[in-house]
Amino acid sequence: MKRIILLLALSTSVHAATLSRPWQITNASLVGYFTRETRAISERCLADITSAGQWKERVPEMRAQLAEMLGLLPLPPRTDLKATVTKRFEHDTFTVENLHFQSRPGLYVTANLYVPKNLTKPAPTILYVCGHAPVVTNRVSYGTKAAYQHHGIWFARNGYVCLMIDTLESGEILGNHHGTHRDGLWWWNSRGYTPAGVETWNGMRALDYLSTRPEVDTNRFGITGRSGGGAYSWFVTAMDDRIKAAAPVAGITDLENHVVDGAVEGHCDCMYFVNTYRWDYAQLAALAAPRPLLLCNTDDDGIVPLDGVVRIRNKVRRIYDMLGKGTNFRLAITPGPHKDTQELQVPVMRWFNRHVKGEESLIENAAVKLFSPQQLKVFDQLPADSINTNIDFTFVEAVHSEVPKSKAAWNAQRETWLTALRARCFGAWPTERNPADQIQGKPETTYGLVLREGSSVLSIMTRPTQKGDVFALKVQYAVPGAHFVDTTSHIIHGKLIFMRTETNGAPAIAKKEVQIRRRHMLLGETTDSMHVWDIVRAIEAIRASKEFGKLPIRIEAEGGMAANALYASLFAPVDELVLTNLPKSHMNGPDYLNVLRILDIPQAVAMASERTRVELHSANEADWQFATETARVVGFEKNLRVTR
Repeated sequence: MKRIILLLALSTSVHAATLSRPWQITNASLVGYFTRETRAISERCLADITSAGQWKERVPEMRAQLAEMLGLLPLPPRTDLKATVTKRFEHDTFTVENLHFQSRPGLYVTANLYVPKNLTKPAPTILYVCGHAPVVTNRVSYGTKAAYQHHGIWFARNGYVCLMIDTLESGEILGNHHGTHRDGLWWWNSRGYTPAGVETWNGMRALDYLSTRPEVDTNRFGITGRSGGGAYSWFVTAMDDRIKAAAPVAGITDLENHVVDGAVEGHCDCMYFVNTYRWDYAQLAALAAPRPLLLCNTDDDGIVPLDGVVRIRNKVRRIYDMLGKGTNFRLAITPGPHKDTQELQVPVMRWFNRHVKGEESLIENAAVKLFSPQQLKVFDQLPADSINTNIDFTFVEAVHSEVPKSKAAWNAQRETWLTALRARCFGAWPTERNPADQIQGKPETTYGLVLREGSSVLSIMTRPTQKGDVFALKVQYAVPGAHFVDTTSHIIHGKLIFMRTETNGAPAIAKKEVQIRRRHMLLGETTDSMHVWDIVRAIEAIRASKEFGKLPIRIEAEGGMAANALYASLFAPVDELVLTNLPKSHMNGPDYLNVLRILDIPQAVAMASERTRVELHSANEADWQFATETARVVGFEKNLRVTR
């Protein structure tokens, strides 16, 4: 019987092959793809909001989307903070308390609280969220609060209570901000995990703690921080209305700076939400409206470029003006690089004086450090029950799927999964597909298929050789609008053997490839999710062919590419899947945004087996029990074969 066989090799996809050379990031096709996708997201960011009423209606939906992209939907339970003050000491006009609380059981937040002396009533209060400034001596971490102490001291000397909280990565208990940036933990994408979610939650729970303090006026909360702290200021403000005024300093700029200009390479993962809904960052900033928001930046910041900050300002100002609160949103620009300068500090203090204190007093003192890191240390001995170091495994809960008890239950579950996959894992796929137009040249010389997605082309061109039953196939294969790989295939005795050439990059290139993969996440996709799209479109192109369209299609693939082929078959049906060394989980397989919050690979195998013959080679049957049991219950067990 004639059939079409697609052979997909591990790590030989369009992206992996094309991006394995360092100069490819400057390749016109790749840069063009990133530019077009970024522009499309940017152009629609806030553009459909045309009235104050419409904005107010949209805020709950946008906040829910943000919560999901931070791994905070649903919000974790507000468990007992178990707040503990471990040390208290006094200075001339204020008292310092070293304390810790647990934002979730075992997730410790170390902090310093600065309280002005001689308060006669609850005072305006600043939550200062620290950025990236580790203070480590002899392998002992004193927390970022020691590096940023001058801010807490300064606020206290100006009449504010100020709580300064450490970051997850550089607190007294060391966590991790660099899962995809440095450590190859691409399953963070699959889990929908970002350390930005932890930092946001820690900030929200810090407000819970402050609300228990009699010195604090809970109706006058402000928030600020610089660099990473600037980003967390945005996140907490967007998620929590208790913040009455915000002043993020050198936080996150727009997608154009990050994706096109490459600022992403200077930032770790805590600066980003998992961009499921394809936001630009003006949408995040706008969620502060109509509350007072001051964006602060220097004019020569290498990792938070000013031009992107200005573009954010222009989009967000339109929302504030629409709400009749234009004067509540301002941009302060000072000279200098990405540095904590006095020129940046003064506008922040005056902003809070105006919008939190309700006064316009001049600033008469400077922000200076007074204490050694040892004085500000919270723990003499780190707690044994801390989960900070491994919070990435538990912060976003992975779904656990039970074998369906009936065909009706299975049908409902399958449709729920497919809908969720399309929206939350593969949402960056084009929503409109141009048909696969067949182009046929002279029969004795060329047959062809062409797919067009904007300016991209996927073409399969066949040329007969001297033997009548063997055809060499020249393929140009493209992700929509992106980049091309030439491969060679053959038709032998009526079977189309579709192969891809391997291009092995030097190890030194890995860092550049990492940053390109991170760019894809910022666009609401992953390289692997686009591999799936590649295969879907190849199948659709073959199905549209007069020459090959009626032949059965069999896909053979191995390793990570086997998983991509598996998921492609859910959206473009094939007749057979032969999958060798299929990863048993996305924890060690291809990454698609949020997929582990929906299902894992065994569930995808079950869905594929319902309508496709599936063979799993070099497989342990115990790893695929969900698929085999589901096939037995629903009645398609003959379609699934598991062999060692």
